[in-house]
Amino acid sequence: MQNPFESGHIKNYILLYVSVVVIMILFFIASTLFYDVSKVEKKVFSIEQNNTAKIEKREQVIQKDDNLSNKLKLLDKAY
Repeated sequence: MQNPFESGHIKNYILLYVSVVVIMILFFIASTLFYDVSKVEKKVFSIEQNNTAKIEKREQVIQKDDNLSNKLKLLDKAY
């Protein structure tokens, strides 16, 4: 194997390294130029609480629980 410093091949290695770095820089510049950042609108939620809807949901949940208790039977003994 030849020593690249003595044979003059070091120029090729340096040129390869520099070309890779230049390509990386060009891709970075191209990606920042063509990347459009769209602004996202801030979502605002209502602070008011709707108590009637919560009461209706609770009543529906209670009714569903009653239906389940009739269908299911617990074991006499816990294992």
